[in-house]
Amino acid sequence: MLSRSPTEPTRSGRPRSAEADAAILEATRASLVDLGWSKLTMGDVATRAGVAKTTLYRRWAGKNELVVDAVAVLFDELELPDLGSLAADVEAVVLQFAALLERPETKTALMAVVAESTRDEALRDRIRNSIVARQKRLVLQGRERAQGRGELPLEPDPAAAARTVDLIFDVIAGAVVHRALVSAEPVDADWAQRFTLLLLSGLGAESSRED
Repeated sequence: MLSRSPTEPTRSGRPRSAEADAAILEATRASLVDLGWSKLTMGDVATRAGVAKTTLYRRWAGKNELVVDAVAVLFDELELPDLGSLAADVEAVVLQFAALLERPETKTALMAVVAESTRDEALRDRIRNSIVARQKRLVLQGRERAQGRGELPLEPDPAAAARTVDLIFDVIAGAVVHRALVSAEPVDADWAQRFTLLLLSGLGAESSRED
C-alpha cells in the first residue's frame, strides 16, 4: 500500500484497508469451519484476523452481513473461460463451481448462510444481492458470447431475456449445488458434459461438440 506524501491533504476518518478486509473475511470462513454458525462471534473473528472488534463493526453491522460477504468473495473467483463453444464454456465453469464447493470454507459458509436465511428475510436479500446477482454476470457474459457465435437465438424483448438469464442461473446453480452438497455425488467431467448437453438442448442451442 502506498504511503501518503507529506503534502497530500489528510482526509477525515480512517481509510479502509483491503488487507484488513481480506484478513477478516478469511478469519470468518475459518471460524465457520472450526466453530459453526451458532458459535461464531465477531470477537472470535477479530482475534483471528488480528484486528479490534470495533474494526469489524465499522465495516459490518453483524455476523450475518459478515458471513455473506465472506462467501461472496469466494464466488467472485469464478470466471467464464472462452474455449470456443458454449458447451465447452459451460462445462468448464460447472467444474470450476464444483471445485469451489469442495473447499471446506465454501461448503460450510454457504450451507450456514442458506440455513440461517430461512429465518431471516434481510439475510435472504443480502444473499440475493451480494452473491446471486453478482454471479449472474457469468450467465450474461456466456449468453452474449454464444449469441455472437450464433449458438443461441437473440431475445429482443429485455423482460424475456432477463427471465431467461434467471432461469439459466437457477438451473446451473441449483443442479451443481444439489449434486455437490445435497446428494454428495461427484461433479466430474462426464457429469458436466451430460448436464451441459441437457441444458443446451433446452435452450435450443446449436451444439458444436463432436462426439
